[in-house]
Amino acid sequence: MLEGGWVVRLTSIQKDRAGGVLLGQAIGDALGVPYEFGPRIAAGEAAMIGGGLGPYAPGEWSDDTQMAICIAEATASGGFTGDETLAAIARAFVDWRQHGASDIGAQTASVLGRADAAGDPLAAMRAASEQAAAADRAGNGALMRTSVVGLVALDDPERTAVAASAIAALTHAHPLCVESAVLWSEAVRVAVLEGRLDVRGGVRLLPEGRRGQWLAWIEQAETEPPASFDRNGFTVTALQAAWSAIHATRHLDGPDQVAAALQAAIAIGHDTDTVAAIAGGLLGARYGTSGLPTDLARRVHGWPNLRGRDLVALGLATATRGVEAPEPAPSAAATRPASENEVSTTTWLS
Repeated sequence: MLEGGWVVRLTSIQKDRAGGVLLGQAIGDALGVPYEFGPRIAAGEAAMIGGGLGPYAPGEWSDDTQMAICIAEATASGGFTGDETLAAIARAFVDWRQHGASDIGAQTASVLGRADAAGDPLAAMRAASEQAAAADRAGNGALMRTSVVGLVALDDPERTAVAASAIAALTHAHPLCVESAVLWSEAVRVAVLEGRLDVRGGVRLLPEGRRGQWLAWIEQAETEPPASFDRNGFTVTALQAAWSAIHATRHLDGPDQVAAALQAAIAIGHDTDTVAAIAGGLLGARYGTSGLPTDLARRVHGWPNLRGRDLVALGLATATRGVEAPEPAPSAAATRPASENEVSTTTWLS
């Protein structure tokens, strides 16, 4: 995306990948919901059985995806335009807290509660977020919703970083929260455009003095087993947990890697839905709607009364500023990653 209304032209497979971002996040979210803060399970045992903190119906996504939808609805027609977009997202967050939140993290609840009582939600949200940052609160609540931000400026990594920083800081202004959101949003952007998984590439977008530490954290995620990252309420550990689960399953491809990585993410324990949602957003960006497990994709649903096909449409609209949306789908189900010349973003959603 460029200023002035220009829209980057996407190939069919890039459109498929853009449509997979929110859907992949929702699959991970709903799969991890039943195990949040509960006893650890073995990789391969997670199922969309519902329950969790909601409690949720089987296949229902949680606050991770709910907040990402708030962002997508604010960016789907105009991309990211600075304070105008941030004000729309702030209003959407406040409305969500009042009318849609099935559960909500402590830091997010505190910040949005302050904004709810203010005449200017954006200003109040920023002030409350800065106070939380000053108290050294660096939870994963911005990282959990950031994957869709990787779609708002697909041809511009710098603008992607600006958007990721600003949207993260609405509730989580701590530098580590902002930096983790920048890294993951840039990884999503690269995955959609280039079809590869790369978290290191975004390090160049961080302040120079922060790059070495993040490279060390990423290296740690690639050399230690996913189970090492169980204290994942912290934004850094949440990123490490999600990336470790993806990296540990890199020998697989398509739906096989998606399924294995999400199972590995959930088996880490603790904030299972969030870690799996973070991982799912990036995996959806890499493999697209046609490379996600069909049985899981068909089952996801949640606030505000949406299903998988709606998430695909929101993702594609965000990537194209509303210029394009999925076409009516044929009835056949796609169960493998599509080639460049055979992609339908909604094949299995009919």
